[in-house]
Amino acid sequence: MSYRTSPADLEGLPPGVPHIIGNEAAERFSFYGMKAVLAVFMVQYLHLMDGKSAGVMNQAEATVNVHLFNSAVYLTPFLGALLADIFIGKYRTIIGLSILYCAGHAALAGMGVFGNSASWMMAGLGLIALGSGGIKPCVSAHVGDQFGTRNAHLLSKIFNWFYFSINTGSFLSMLLTPWLLEWYGPHWAFGVPGVLMALATLVFWLGRNRFIHVPAGGMRFVRELFRGDGLKAMLKLLPLYLFVAMFWALFDQTGSTWIFQSLDMDRHFLGVEWLPSQIQSLNSVMVLTFIPIFAYVIYPLGDRVWKLTPLRKIGMGLFLMVGAFALVAVIQQWIDGGARPNIAWQILAFALLTVAEVMVSIVALEYAYTQAPKTMKSLLMCFYLGSVAIGNFFVAGVNHFIQIPDTAATQLKAAIKTMPPGENKNDRTVVLPGFDGVCGTSDDLVQQLVDGMPGILEIPGQQVFDKAAALIEGLAEARGGSFPEESVVAANLEAFRDPWGSPLHYQILNSNRARLISAGPDRKPGTQWDIGLMIDRPQATAAAEPSWSDRLHPAEPWLQRHQRALGIPIETTKPTDAAGFTRSAFSGGQTRLHGAEYFRFFTWLMLATAVAFVPYSLLYRPKTYLQD
Repeated sequence: MSYRTSPADLEGLPPGVPHIIGNEAAERFSFYGMKAVLAVFMVQYLHLMDGKSAGVMNQAEATVNVHLFNSAVYLTPFLGALLADIFIGKYRTIIGLSILYCAGHAALAGMGVFGNSASWMMAGLGLIALGSGGIKPCVSAHVGDQFGTRNAHLLSKIFNWFYFSINTGSFLSMLLTPWLLEWYGPHWAFGVPGVLMALATLVFWLGRNRFIHVPAGGMRFVRELFRGDGLKAMLKLLPLYLFVAMFWALFDQTGSTWIFQSLDMDRHFLGVEWLPSQIQSLNSVMVLTFIPIFAYVIYPLGDRVWKLTPLRKIGMGLFLMVGAFALVAVIQQWIDGGARPNIAWQILAFALLTVAEVMVSIVALEYAYTQAPKTMKSLLMCFYLGSVAIGNFFVAGVNHFIQIPDTAATQLKAAIKTMPPGENKNDRTVVLPGFDGVCGTSDDLVQQLVDGMPGILEIPGQQVFDKAAALIEGLAEARGGSFPEESVVAANLEAFRDPWGSPLHYQILNSNRARLISAGPDRKPGTQWDIGLMIDRPQATAAAEPSWSDRLHPAEPWLQRHQRALGIPIETTKPTDAAGFTRSAFSGGQTRLHGAEYFRFFTWLMLATAVAFVPYSLLYRPKTYLQD
């Protein structure tokens, strides 16, 4: 069957656009629904999916994995663009990769049913990255292909509506999927987005006879790529998207580090207690609100005073992002001091971030299309998407670098490998060699195994740390349960030393957790040989009044039901003192950049990026191309 290959002579909306918008809303529901729960799933659920408790993934490691996945999602567009622009065209590329996309969701939904869950998770994320990423430049460029000269004036508004559909789908999914994960478990939380992806594929297929099918460029694409306007356009846009990459490095942390921050906040807002992953949905609500305000009010009024070119909008958005992360750093500083600020403060940061998103993301998306020669629309869109990948690679790299190896876990793994075959590894005590690599010396670590998994760890100088912890807990009881200030405790810890003479340092991590730490046997802070105790205070749980929403879900969250079914009691590895405080020892396994310092690092980096963008925007000379 033949399809129309050039835009019709229309002044109004092209007939294929509603199918693209509907497809995008359903596809974004599936993607953002899955992504909304991914970080929490990795930390709290993954280790329990195969019928027994395996090693728990820490927050920094989960952040690395989430951002590596994001990077893959935004690198695979280059593959999709090459398929579309050289070989089979945009429509066939979108349909083919959407089928792989659905298979990825099926793999995630099936975790824990058969095979190794971690392997199925990686396979599912890989297929989703290939499918979601591969269709990204094609769908965006496919929108622009529907317009000709007479209705090109609608292009900017349609891109805004395109973004509107993205945020409608993401808003609904980021409310629903965390709720499904909390009460009905991962199979539903990953399965429902998979159903929506199948629906998205169907909606797009139904519009096949209404679309403009711009054919693949073939060798003409290659010739235009390496000479003339194609090469010039790529070289001009490359620096732009390197700047935008840093914007995405910060923005995409709303799905990782911002979620982990919200775990330590009071999440009651508008009379509702929000799940940590649901807070992201408010970003979508704000986008839906701000898009028409900016498109029809702020931009027209601003143009009367100062011409708001695309590059000027992007520049202002970069500076607004500085303010968003500066506020998050302040929130984290309060948390580091033992406070539990209300989630409204993070929502204010989301508001600043959303204004920045409207001025950077939407404008850059449209700009990538208009600055690309006709046969290179999909590929040049990839430079916009590639900036997202670069930003996420950067975040993953930072979080990989700041992780300090867990000495106890590493040495335990090596010790288990050396045990004779058939020896009981379930319930026993394992002596680990520590810093000097020799068992039977003063720096040994003693690890208990319970059902083959790590239980209580005993560190050198355990009694000294326990006495210091008891002192801190006594001060906390005198304050009604809240941890004492670090300056107050510092004077009381002067008499406490680890076995190598290094002082003990007390740090508040959040309102419910504090840390005692020393430099350990190498006497160098910030290494894998640091030793210490985590002190967790008992959390009071007030009896909640039953509400109408309690009828919509089981009486107990899925995670607790699953743990009970596996026979895994909560907090089995932490001894509890008489006052209810719990302690757990560690050797290494911390991070080099913690708390507010982490967010301040990215705030200063964003400020440097925004300042450096100004001269580039003054020197850039735009050139616009449309399909006809």
